[in-house]
Amino acid sequence: MAVFRVEKNRDFTVMSNHHFRNRELSLKAMGLLSLMLNLPDNWDYTLAGLATICGDGISSVRAGLVELEKHGYVYRERMRDEHGRLAHTEYSIFEVPQTSPKATNSP
Repeated sequence: MAVFRVEKNRDFTVMSNHHFRNRELSLKAMGLLSLMLNLPDNWDYTLAGLATICGDGISSVRAGLVELEKHGYVYRERMRDEHGRLAHTEYSIFEVPQTSPKATNSP
């Protein structure tokens, strides 16, 4: 049996193992969530922004996000400006799935 040792002394991410153990998630969704959990809060969480750094196309990233939303790991909310026009999308990303993201964000 091979033994692998990984030296973790810099530039690593600590995250929950929950999504890695969720057998309902595809490998794409697991990897996308891991990537998103690794990014800073001010990252460009658009389909184009995520596609730029992950090597998959926009449609592939979209499919991964839809899967993560379905399982409660990602919540996307379209925000409107003062004129009622769609302005941007706000993302909430969870290490453990949420059944009601709104309830999690309220005091």
